[in-house]
Amino acid sequence: MARERRIAELERRYPLFLLVTLLPILILPSVDFGGSLLNRITLPLVVDLLIVQSLRTLPYWEREGQRLKRDRVYQLLGILSAVLIWAPSIIGSHALLPHSRGAVLMILSAFYVFTAVRIINVLAHAREVNAFTLCLGAAGYVHLGLTGGQLATTIQLLHPGSFNIGHVARGEELIERLTYFSFVTIGSLGYGDVLPSNASGERFVVLLSLSSTLYVTLLIGLLLSRYINTQSQKLVEEVEQELESERERRG
Repeated sequence: MARERRIAELERRYPLFLLVTLLPILILPSVDFGGSLLNRITLPLVVDLLIVQSLRTLPYWEREGQRLKRDRVYQLLGILSAVLIWAPSIIGSHALLPHSRGAVLMILSAFYVFTAVRIINVLAHAREVNAFTLCLGAAGYVHLGLTGGQLATTIQLLHPGSFNIGHVARGEELIERLTYFSFVTIGSLGYGDVLPSNASGERFVVLLSLSSTLYVTLLIGLLLSRYINTQSQKLVEEVEQELESERERRG
C-alpha cells in the first residue's frame, strides 16, 4: 500500500515533468552564449530545472541495494551536469576548447540517457495507463531528441565537418541547430537542410534512428500491455461484483 501511494504521488508530477522537458526546446532560439546576460543564462537555468525535476520525479523500482547504487550514479551525473552546464555561459562557448565543451555535453547526454532508462522502468511499474503515464511517455521521447542534439553537437566539436549544418542564422548556436536535426531525424522527416557528411555523422544518424524506433516500439508495448492488464482486472472485478450481487439476491 505504501508503494502504491508513492506511485500515485509521483504520477501527479508527470505533467509538470513533461512541461519542464519541453522548455529547453522552446528557449533554444533565444540562446546566445556571446550575447546579453539573459541570453547566456536562460539555457543553464532551464537545464538545471529539468535536472532537479528529473531527480524528484523518477525513482528506480528495483531491489534495494541495486537501486541505491543506480540512484547515486544518477544523482552524481545530475549534480555534475547542473554545475558544468554553466561553463559556456560564464566563460563563453568560443573561449572553451572543443574537447572541454564536448566533455560537458557528454556528461549531460549520459544524464539524459539515464533519465530515459528510468522513464521506461517507471512505466513498466505503472498501475494503469492514464493521462499521467502518457505525459511521462511523451517526456521520454523528448529526452531522446535532446540527447541526440547533445551527442550530435559533441561529434561536431570533436570531429569538425561531421555534419553539413547548412545556413546558420546570426547568433544561432551549434547546439540549437543540431538539436533541430536530432528531432527531424527521430521524426523521420528528413528535410535535408542538415546532413551527415562523414562516417561519424552517418553512424550517429543510424544509431539515433534505431534508438527512436526501438523506444517508440517499447513504449507502445509497455503502455498497451498495461492497458490490457488494467482492463482485464476491471472486467474480473465487475464479474465478481455481479456474482456477489446474484448470490445476495438468492440468499
